[in-house]
Amino acid sequence: MENKSKLIRGTSKCARFFVCDSTEIVKEAKRIHGTDPVATTLFGKLLTVTAMMGKDLKGENDLITLKTNGDGPYGNMLATGNKKGEVKGYVGAIEEEKINGLINENGEFITNEQGQIKFIGNGTLQVIRDMGLKEPFVGLTHIAGEDIADTMAHYFLISEQIKSVVALGVKLSEDGNEVEKAGGYIIQLLPGVEDSFIDKLEDKLRQIRSITELLSGGFTPERIIELLYEDISVVEEEAEMSGAHVKKYVEDYEILEESEIEYKCNCTREKYYKGILTLGKEEIEHILKEEGKIEAECHFCGKRYVFTEEDFKDIK
Repeated sequence: MENKSKLIRGTSKCARFFVCDSTEIVKEAKRIHGTDPVATTLFGKLLTVTAMMGKDLKGENDLITLKTNGDGPYGNMLATGNKKGEVKGYVGAIEEEKINGLINENGEFITNEQGQIKFIGNGTLQVIRDMGLKEPFVGLTHIAGEDIADTMAHYFLISEQIKSVVALGVKLSEDGNEVEKAGGYIIQLLPGVEDSFIDKLEDKLRQIRSITELLSGGFTPERIIELLYEDISVVEEEAEMSGAHVKKYVEDYEILEESEIEYKCNCTREKYYKGILTLGKEEIEHILKEEGKIEAECHFCGKRYVFTEEDFKDIK
Protein backbone atom coordinates (compact mmCIF):
# COMPACT_ATOMS: atom_id res chain seq x y z
CA MET A 1 0.00 0.00 0.00
CA GLU A 2 1.09 3.58 -0.62
CA ASN A 3 3.16 5.14 2.16
CA LYS A 4 3.36 1.82 4.02
CA SER A 5 6.55 -0.01 4.86
CA LYS A 6 7.17 -3.54 6.12
CA LEU A 7 8.35 -4.93 9.46
CA ILE A 8 8.95 -8.44 10.76
CA ARG A 9 9.60 -9.56 14.30
CA GLY A 10 10.63 -12.93 15.58
CA THR A 11 12.65 -14.97 18.03
CA SER A 12 15.22 -17.72 18.36
CA LYS A 13 16.75 -19.63 21.26
CA CYS A 14 19.12 -16.82 22.21
CA ALA A 15 17.58 -13.66 20.85
CA ARG A 16 14.61 -11.77 19.52
CA PHE A 17 14.65 -9.50 16.51
CA PHE A 18 12.90 -6.72 14.61
CA VAL A 19 13.74 -5.93 10.98
CA CYS A 20 12.07 -3.32 8.80
CA ASP A 21 12.16 -1.57 5.48
CA SER A 22 11.02 1.94 6.45
CA THR A 23 11.56 3.58 3.05
CA GLU A 24 7.98 4.76 2.58
CA ILE A 25 7.80 6.12 6.15
CA VAL A 26 10.89 8.27 5.65
CA LYS A 27 9.68 9.43 2.22
CA GLU A 28 6.39 10.56 3.75
CA ALA A 29 8.14 12.31 6.65
CA LYS A 30 10.34 14.21 4.19
CA ARG A 31 7.32 15.17 2.10
CA ILE A 32 5.38 16.47 5.11
CA HIS A 33 8.20 18.31 6.86
CA GLY A 34 10.32 19.36 3.87
CA THR A 35 13.49 18.28 5.67
CA ASP A 36 16.98 18.91 4.32
CA PRO A 37 19.30 15.93 3.68
CA VAL A 38 20.82 15.92 7.18
CA ALA A 39 17.45 16.14 8.93
CA THR A 40 15.98 13.51 6.61
CA THR A 41 18.76 11.08 7.53
CA LEU A 42 18.72 11.67 11.29
CA PHE A 43 14.93 11.94 11.61
CA GLY A 44 14.48 8.92 9.34
CA LYS A 45 16.63 6.79 11.64
CA LEU A 46 14.69 7.97 14.70
CA LEU A 47 11.36 7.12 13.05
CA THR A 48 12.68 3.70 12.01
CA VAL A 49 13.78 2.64 15.49
CA THR A 50 10.54 4.05 16.97
CA ALA A 51 8.49 1.90 14.58
CA MET A 52 10.34 -1.23 15.70
CA MET A 53 10.03 -0.38 19.41
CA GLY A 54 6.34 0.40 18.94
CA LYS A 55 5.78 -3.15 17.74
CA ASP A 56 7.13 -4.37 21.08
CA LEU A 57 4.40 -2.62 23.09
CA LYS A 58 1.85 -4.82 24.85
CA GLY A 59 -1.37 -2.79 24.79
CA GLU A 60 -3.17 -1.55 21.68
CA ASN A 61 -3.37 1.96 23.14
CA ASP A 62 0.20 2.07 24.47
CA LEU A 63 2.57 4.66 23.01
CA ILE A 64 6.33 4.99 22.87
CA THR A 65 8.08 8.32 22.30
CA LEU A 66 11.76 8.92 21.58
CA LYS A 67 13.01 12.45 22.08
CA THR A 68 16.52 13.79 21.51
CA ASN A 69 17.71 16.84 23.42
CA GLY A 70 21.08 17.71 21.91
CA ASP A 71 22.91 21.02 21.68
CA GLY A 72 23.62 20.64 17.95
CA PRO A 73 21.58 22.28 15.17
CA TYR A 74 19.58 19.05 14.65
CA GLY A 75 19.56 18.13 18.32
CA ASN A 76 15.83 18.34 18.99
CA MET A 77 13.74 15.62 17.36
CA LEU A 78 10.73 13.63 18.49
CA ALA A 79 9.11 10.45 17.18
CA THR A 80 6.20 8.49 18.62
CA GLY A 81 4.79 5.10 17.68
CA ASN A 82 2.27 2.45 18.64
CA LYS A 83 1.65 -1.28 18.37
CA LYS A 84 -0.34 -0.83 15.15
CA GLY A 85 2.82 0.20 13.34
CA GLU A 86 1.90 3.88 13.12
CA VAL A 87 4.66 6.44 13.65
CA LYS A 88 4.86 10.21 13.45
CA GLY A 89 7.19 12.94 14.64
CA TYR A 90 8.85 16.26 13.98
CA VAL A 91 12.20 18.01 13.90
CA GLY A 92 12.67 21.06 16.10
CA ALA A 93 13.61 24.46 14.70
CA ILE A 94 17.06 24.37 13.08
CA GLU A 95 19.17 27.39 13.99
CA GLU A 96 21.39 28.63 11.18
CA GLU A 97 23.80 30.08 13.73
CA LYS A 98 24.46 26.58 15.11
CA ILE A 99 25.04 25.19 11.62
CA ASN A 100 27.52 28.00 10.92
CA GLY A 101 29.28 27.04 14.15
CA LEU A 102 30.10 23.63 12.64
CA ILE A 103 32.00 25.16 9.70
CA ASN A 104 35.63 26.33 9.87
CA GLU A 105 37.27 29.25 8.08
CA ASN A 106 37.88 27.06 5.01
CA GLY A 107 34.18 26.29 4.64
CA GLU A 108 34.64 22.68 5.82
CA PHE A 109 32.65 20.88 8.48
CA ILE A 110 34.43 20.51 11.83
CA THR A 111 34.61 16.91 13.08
CA ASN A 112 35.14 15.49 16.56
CA GLU A 113 37.73 12.88 17.61
CA GLN A 114 35.59 10.14 16.07
CA GLY A 115 35.45 11.98 12.75
CA GLN A 116 31.79 12.87 13.26
CA ILE A 117 30.09 16.22 12.65
CA LYS A 118 28.12 17.31 15.71
CA PHE A 119 24.74 17.69 14.04
CA ILE A 120 22.93 16.27 17.10
CA GLY A 121 25.60 17.27 19.60
CA ASN A 122 25.85 16.50 23.28
CA GLY A 123 22.72 15.85 25.29
CA THR A 124 20.24 13.16 26.24
CA LEU A 125 17.76 10.77 24.70
CA GLN A 126 14.44 10.23 26.44
CA VAL A 127 12.43 7.05 25.94
CA ILE A 128 8.86 7.55 27.17
CA ARG A 129 6.48 4.60 27.44
CA ASP A 130 2.85 5.57 28.01
CA MET A 131 1.00 2.40 29.04
CA GLY A 132 -2.16 4.02 30.35
CA LEU A 133 -0.91 4.24 33.92
CA LYS A 134 -1.03 7.36 36.08
CA GLU A 135 2.49 8.30 35.01
CA PRO A 136 4.42 7.17 31.92
CA PHE A 137 7.72 5.30 32.30
CA VAL A 138 10.62 7.56 31.31
CA GLY A 139 14.11 6.25 30.52
CA LEU A 140 17.06 8.56 29.96
CA THR A 141 20.49 8.07 28.46
CA HIS A 142 23.33 10.23 27.16
CA ILE A 143 23.53 10.62 23.39
CA ALA A 144 26.35 8.29 22.33
CA GLY A 145 27.90 10.17 19.44
CA GLU A 146 26.11 11.09 16.23
CA ASP A 147 24.82 7.61 15.37
CA ILE A 148 21.29 7.10 16.71
CA ALA A 149 21.82 3.32 16.45
CA ASP A 150 24.75 3.52 18.90
CA THR A 151 22.69 5.65 21.29
CA MET A 152 19.83 3.13 21.21
CA ALA A 153 22.17 0.17 21.82
CA HIS A 154 23.63 2.11 24.77
CA TYR A 155 20.12 2.84 26.06
CA PHE A 156 19.06 -0.81 25.91
CA LEU A 157 22.21 -1.89 27.75
CA ILE A 158 22.24 0.77 30.49
CA SER A 159 18.53 1.38 31.07
CA GLU A 160 17.05 -2.04 30.31
CA GLN A 161 20.10 -4.30 30.84
CA ILE A 162 19.65 -5.86 27.39
CA LYS A 163 22.67 -6.42 25.17
CA SER A 164 21.56 -5.40 21.69
CA VAL A 165 22.75 -4.89 18.15
CA VAL A 166 21.05 -1.93 16.46
CA ALA A 167 21.49 -0.90 12.82
CA LEU A 168 19.70 2.04 11.18
CA GLY A 169 20.16 3.59 7.78
CA VAL A 170 18.79 6.13 5.32
CA LYS A 171 20.12 6.30 1.76
CA LEU A 172 19.47 9.46 -0.26
CA SER A 173 19.84 10.17 -3.94
CA GLU A 174 23.07 11.81 -5.05
CA ASP A 175 21.54 15.30 -4.87
CA GLY A 176 20.05 14.55 -1.43
CA ASN A 177 16.50 15.35 -2.54
CA GLU A 178 15.05 11.84 -2.68
CA VAL A 179 14.88 8.98 -0.19
CA GLU A 180 16.03 5.84 -1.99
CA LYS A 181 16.04 3.34 0.88
CA ALA A 182 15.62 3.34 4.66
CA GLY A 183 15.48 0.56 7.21
CA GLY A 184 16.93 -1.03 10.30
CA TYR A 185 17.06 -3.95 12.66
CA ILE A 186 17.29 -4.62 16.37
CA ILE A 187 18.56 -7.95 17.69
CA GLN A 188 18.48 -8.44 21.46
CA LEU A 189 19.96 -11.15 23.64
CA LEU A 190 17.36 -12.97 25.72
CA PRO A 191 17.86 -13.22 29.52
CA GLY A 192 19.96 -16.10 30.82
CA VAL A 193 21.87 -16.91 27.64
CA GLU A 194 25.56 -16.47 26.94
CA ASP A 195 27.00 -13.53 25.05
CA SER A 196 28.51 -15.77 22.38
CA PHE A 197 25.51 -15.36 20.08
CA ILE A 198 25.80 -11.56 20.02
CA ASP A 199 29.58 -11.91 19.63
CA LYS A 200 29.05 -14.07 16.51
CA LEU A 201 26.47 -11.60 15.26
CA GLU A 202 28.78 -8.62 15.73
CA ASP A 203 31.48 -10.52 13.84
CA LYS A 204 28.99 -11.10 11.01
CA LEU A 205 28.06 -7.40 10.89
CA ARG A 206 31.67 -6.48 10.26
CA GLN A 207 31.55 -8.57 7.09
CA ILE A 208 28.17 -7.77 5.52
CA ARG A 209 26.92 -4.65 3.80
CA SER A 210 24.89 -1.91 5.51
CA ILE A 211 21.11 -2.18 5.88
CA THR A 212 20.46 0.32 3.08
CA GLU A 213 22.90 -1.43 0.73
CA LEU A 214 21.14 -4.72 1.40
CA LEU A 215 17.73 -3.18 0.72
CA SER A 216 19.06 -1.50 -2.43
CA GLY A 217 20.35 -4.89 -3.56
CA GLY A 218 16.84 -6.35 -3.39
CA PHE A 219 17.04 -7.95 0.06
CA THR A 220 13.68 -8.20 1.85
CA PRO A 221 13.44 -7.98 5.67
CA GLU A 222 13.03 -11.79 5.70
CA ARG A 223 16.18 -12.29 3.64
CA ILE A 224 18.11 -9.86 5.85
CA ILE A 225 17.29 -11.79 9.02
CA GLU A 226 18.21 -15.02 7.24
CA LEU A 227 21.55 -13.48 6.33
CA LEU A 228 22.16 -12.40 9.92
CA TYR A 229 21.48 -15.91 11.22
CA GLU A 230 23.56 -17.72 8.59
CA ASP A 231 26.63 -19.39 10.11
CA ILE A 232 29.48 -18.23 7.90
CA SER A 233 31.96 -20.37 9.85
CA VAL A 234 30.40 -23.54 8.39
CA VAL A 235 30.98 -24.41 4.73
CA GLU A 236 27.73 -25.03 2.87
CA GLU A 237 27.08 -28.69 2.18
CA GLU A 238 25.48 -30.05 -0.96
CA ALA A 239 22.19 -31.90 -0.65
CA GLU A 240 22.47 -35.49 -1.83
CA MET A 241 19.42 -35.48 -4.12
CA SER A 242 19.15 -32.07 -5.75
CA GLY A 243 22.70 -30.86 -5.53
CA ALA A 244 21.48 -27.54 -4.08
CA HIS A 245 23.42 -25.93 -1.29
CA VAL A 246 22.03 -26.30 2.22
CA LYS A 247 22.54 -23.28 4.41
CA LYS A 248 23.65 -23.63 8.00
CA TYR A 249 22.39 -21.28 10.70
CA VAL A 250 23.87 -20.19 14.01
CA GLU A 251 20.50 -21.29 15.44
CA ASP A 252 16.97 -21.77 14.17
CA TYR A 253 14.65 -18.79 14.30
CA GLU A 254 10.93 -18.15 13.97
CA ILE A 255 9.13 -15.18 12.43
CA LEU A 256 6.25 -14.27 14.75
CA GLU A 257 4.70 -11.39 12.83
CA GLU A 258 4.87 -9.67 9.46
CA SER A 259 3.09 -6.34 9.36
CA GLU A 260 2.84 -2.99 7.62
CA ILE A 261 4.12 0.18 9.25
CA GLU A 262 3.31 3.71 8.14
CA TYR A 263 3.72 7.39 8.89
CA LYS A 264 0.29 8.31 10.20
CA CYS A 265 -1.00 11.27 12.21
CA ASN A 266 -4.21 10.92 14.21
CA CYS A 267 -4.89 14.64 14.68
CA THR A 268 -8.47 15.83 14.26
CA ARG A 269 -10.32 19.13 14.26
CA GLU A 270 -12.17 18.02 17.38
CA LYS A 271 -8.95 17.44 19.33
CA TYR A 272 -7.68 20.93 18.55
CA TYR A 273 -11.07 22.44 19.35
CA LYS A 274 -11.03 20.82 22.79
CA GLY A 275 -7.50 22.08 23.32
CA ILE A 276 -8.49 25.65 22.47
CA LEU A 277 -11.40 25.46 24.91
CA THR A 278 -8.90 25.00 27.74
CA LEU A 279 -7.80 28.61 27.13
CA GLY A 280 -11.06 29.79 28.63
CA LYS A 281 -13.82 31.99 27.24
CA GLU A 282 -12.09 35.30 27.99
CA GLU A 283 -8.82 34.38 26.24
CA ILE A 284 -10.66 32.90 23.26
CA GLU A 285 -12.74 36.05 22.83
CA HIS A 286 -9.59 38.18 23.11
CA ILE A 287 -7.81 36.25 20.33
CA LEU A 288 -10.88 36.35 18.08
CA LYS A 289 -11.17 40.10 18.59
CA GLU A 290 -7.49 40.63 17.75
CA GLU A 291 -7.09 38.10 14.94
CA GLY A 292 -10.61 37.38 13.75
CA LYS A 293 -9.88 33.65 13.91
CA ILE A 294 -7.87 31.04 15.79
CA GLU A 295 -5.47 28.88 13.79
CA ALA A 296 -3.81 25.66 14.92
CA GLU A 297 -1.19 23.69 13.03
CA CYS A 298 -0.26 20.07 13.75
CA HIS A 299 3.48 19.60 14.38
CA PHE A 300 3.31 16.01 13.14
CA CYS A 301 1.58 16.36 9.77
CA GLY A 302 1.39 20.10 9.06
CA LYS A 303 -2.41 20.13 8.78
CA ARG A 304 -3.97 23.49 9.68
CA TYR A 305 -7.27 23.99 11.47
CA VAL A 306 -9.06 27.35 11.42
CA PHE A 307 -11.73 28.29 13.96
CA THR A 308 -13.94 31.37 13.82
CA GLU A 309 -16.32 33.14 16.20
CA GLU A 310 -19.11 30.88 14.98
CA ASP A 311 -17.30 27.82 16.41
CA PHE A 312 -17.35 29.28 19.94
CA LYS A 313 -20.78 30.92 20.06
CA ASP A 314 -22.15 28.34 22.50
CA ILE A 315 -19.31 28.31 25.06
CA LYS A 316 -20.08 29.61 28.52
